[in-house]
Amino acid sequence: MDATLNPVRRAVFRLAETGAVLSALHHRARLPGAEHLPARGPVLLVGNHGLWGYETPAFFHLIHRATGRYPSGLAERGFFKVPLVRTVLPWLGGVEGTRDNALASLRQGHLVVCYPGGAWETFKKPRHHYTPRWEGTVGFGVDGTFLCPDDERWCVPLAPGEKYRVPLGVGLGPFPLPVKMTFAVGPALKPPPADAPESRSKHFRDRLAALVGDFLARHDS
Repeated sequence: MDATLNPVRRAVFRLAETGAVLSALHHRARLPGAEHLPARGPVLLVGNHGLWGYETPAFFHLIHRATGRYPSGLAERGFFKVPLVRTVLPWLGGVEGTRDNALASLRQGHLVVCYPGGAWETFKKPRHHYTPRWEGTVGFGVDGTFLCPDDERWCVPLAPGEKYRVPLGVGLGPFPLPVKMTFAVGPALKPPPADAPESRSKHFRDRLAALVGDFLARHDS
């Protein structure tokens, strides 16, 4: 954490860091495959989101504990339309999820976390739990923490004018159910070159989606 940052930003970061530690403890979170994470240099982690992206702080905490690195997360662009959220997210490592921002972060040598399913995956209904929802995304599990209904009447818009609707889930009151979290990291894959045809990028996307689905099936417990 940069000591030159303003006191408010430092305080928010420390509060979030404490919350991440508590979340990891509450969910007995573990990170098998952490040996695949490099200690330095650019890396893109591609994974599956849970409801509301609630798992992200615990995941980032485990990554930092294993590597000493603070990840950057490509966040759903709709969040940057919410006044307070768009201010705080960058303080916590959140970057607006665009291809240019992802490439810029990687060029700077960051460890970048990407969820291609975006908001579709974050706000998915129970029937889609533990299933990657990457839809047509080419650029680049913890669904038991809250119970949420399929009924659209129990959903609210993410922001005025946004197409995504947020399900109003419940756990132990407002707190998440103490389900165990497992974040499995696989071996690195070499992506296609920047000038590769779209068909090759789609093939790589499909390969990643299959691997993530396999990890979900093997570690869903």
